[in-house]
Amino acid sequence: MLDVKEAIQAGKTALGIEFGSTNIKGVLVDEKGSVLATGSFGWENSLIDGIWTYSREEILEGLRTCYGNLCRSVEEKYGIWPTTFGALGISAMMHGYIALDKDGNMLAPFQTWRNSNTQQAADALTQQFRFNIPLRWTIAHLYQCMLDHEEHLKDVAFVTTLDSYVHYLLTGEKVTGIGDASGIFPIDSETKDYDQGMVDCFDQLIAKDGYSWRLRDVLPKVLAAGQEAGKLTEEGAKLLDESGRLACGIPMAPPEGDAGTGMVATNSVAPRTGNVSAGTSTFAMLVCEKPLSKVYREIDMVTTPTGYPVAMSHANNGTSDLNAWVKLFGEFAELAGFPMDAGKLYSLLYKNSLNGDPDCGGLLSYGYYSGEGITHLNEGRPMFVRQPDSNFTLANFMRAHLYSSLGAVKLGLDILLKDEHMAVDRIMGHGGLFKTKGVAQRYLAAAVHAPVSVLETAGEGGPWGMAILALYLMEKEDGETLEHFLGQKIFADMESETVEPDAKDIEGFETFTARYSDNIAIMRTAVETLKA
Repeated sequence: MLDVKEAIQAGKTALGIEFGSTNIKGVLVDEKGSVLATGSFGWENSLIDGIWTYSREEILEGLRTCYGNLCRSVEEKYGIWPTTFGALGISAMMHGYIALDKDGNMLAPFQTWRNSNTQQAADALTQQFRFNIPLRWTIAHLYQCMLDHEEHLKDVAFVTTLDSYVHYLLTGEKVTGIGDASGIFPIDSETKDYDQGMVDCFDQLIAKDGYSWRLRDVLPKVLAAGQEAGKLTEEGAKLLDESGRLACGIPMAPPEGDAGTGMVATNSVAPRTGNVSAGTSTFAMLVCEKPLSKVYREIDMVTTPTGYPVAMSHANNGTSDLNAWVKLFGEFAELAGFPMDAGKLYSLLYKNSLNGDPDCGGLLSYGYYSGEGITHLNEGRPMFVRQPDSNFTLANFMRAHLYSSLGAVKLGLDILLKDEHMAVDRIMGHGGLFKTKGVAQRYLAAAVHAPVSVLETAGEGGPWGMAILALYLMEKEDGETLEHFLGQKIFADMESETVEPDAKDIEGFETFTARYSDNIAIMRTAVETLKA
């Protein structure tokens, strides 16, 4: 305890803060990457005028409250309030659109990754670039604003993502990490920068529109992991710590997207490694040895925090509907006089799903709160359906929702593993879905037909990954790669649990997936006919 207290006082710690879809979380680690304290703030996006958004006020409140709660945790555990860190990093859900004027004022509501109002722009840019541009990418949002002749574009000085925006508030630097940048605009892994040919193509495309800026004028500068991305300013320190005790001048790591922090949190940054992050959105990432044979609209091409190309199957919808059903069962338990905490409730329901039929007894769920690019839907309607003769049990009901939380992402993974025959040595799972041991991990193993490992830090996920990226900036030796740093200094002695795929589970999940894919028309009809 004395050693930890001295390390905190001396700033021999690294802090990562990640803005997730439903939770902002901070994780403080020591020089070995061990978690010393955490703090969080729950929040929810709002649907305003057809746009999924969070306000600037919510962003700032969440940042301050999360940080304050972390510091209070440190004070309770170690008797001190932290006043400095060795390094600090910000991460957030990738993609989306934040547009600022020259004075840093927001020109339009923040559009999150969840918005799918960019079909026209995404289609046009995919054709122009011959490279898949998903609807949620920042460049798709920017170009859609141009196609819609948005008035605010004449005043644009900076277009960026949430983590880059928060980093800008704390440092004054208009930068982002290469992994996050790969969800803004296509990246050239050789130059570790935006693809210049595509930049030129975009500038030519908009030349006739008369804007005073070109693309590189307004996008954040790209940095790789290990590069310093500025220092915490005096204004930034006051913004982060309302108590006024935080010192300025702390080195800042490049801000990163949640895909990149997920790769770090699972030691999946080298070719032939992969991971699945399962939460509000669910995405699977496989680090490539070679380019894909063709462009797939279902597959994003992004990068690791050091610039390796990554093929990503990204599902906008993950556990939101599953969580809603668990909450409903929690209300029933309380009504029946048996209230229980969320952790026990999730564990009880998840473990019971193991008693269900391998194919979920014919039950089918689509947890689509929003549009889903993999299945080509621009809106969602959460739905559960069954046949009259389906085996409608609680175990099958929960199993169907757990399968469905991986359903869309499995369709993308099937392209990579079955059509592209990508080689993967290991798959790691992380995120809230894996907190109940041996359940979602078993189902994922069935989905990918391969062993799935979950680390002891799986529940910490991306925020811990961002703290490790800050630690890498702080502790790396000259010329030391991120791959070496993670493999030898962070994960060398870390325990993990591995689940092998079960043949019956594989057969059952394949049957469920065929049912899931063949009946997408149900969801399409619901979108067309079920109106507010």
